Amino acid sequence: MTAQNATAGEPIRIVVVDDHPLMREGLRALVASLPDIVVVGEAGDGDAARREVQLTRPDVVVMDLHMPGVNGVEATRAVVRAAPATRVLVLTMFEDDESVFAAMRAGALGYLVKGAQQEEIVRAVRSVAAGHAVFGPSVARRIVDFFAGAASLAPGPGPVPEPFPELTAREREVLDLIAAGRSNAAIARHLVISGKTVSNHITAIFAKLAVADRAEAIVRARRAGLGADFAQGASRGDPG
Repeated sequence: MTAQNATAGEPIRIVVVDDHPLMREGLRALVASLPDIVVVGEAGDGDAARREVQLTRPDVVVMDLHMPGVNGVEATRAVVRAAPATRVLVLTMFEDDESVFAAMRAGALGYLVKGAQQEEIVRAVRSVAAGHAVFGPSVARRIVDFFAGAASLAPGPGPVPEPFPELTAREREVLDLIAAGRSNAAIARHLVISGKTVSNHITAIFAKLAVADRAEAIVRARRAGLGADFAQGASRGDPG
């Protein structure tokens, strides 16, 4: 649940996006008896999902991936861009590497495969609403296997996988600059974007990494090797 809703004791507001009406009906029925989750909207394709999110501003979007027209990956990217406080939980039939990592790069905070137990889906909705990344067991294994395979195939010292694969390339840039001690204004100047866009990226980063504040984000980023120019900036007395 979002911090605002948690404080107010309000239910988690979700939008269900799936091109199969029976799937949407099943999810509605699943949460109907739960006091802490309510369906506030539905959509059958990615374009309708974007409009529904703009209209209802839900806490969580439960998103299918393969739909006619605008697919779930593009819809996820649009949702994260338009409503950074809304978290996306993917619920799909597909668990191949391409689908999993495309959804993560687009900004999904959770990924479950259809066929998951009802209790697992409910737990995932609650966890994603609270800002925690959630992956079903089979998807988690794929992520571990992917990075283990990349490490085993490496002939020796060389390129390493990008840290925080759940972040988009732009979000990693912003996190790198945060770890380097740059202010929001300095980040905006460096990337030639608005201060509001920087703030939106930071909100998404905090949610995906499940960190509470800037200090915690900096610690995690530096442990992963980001913020490499921090020492140089500090030695120059660069205020960022």
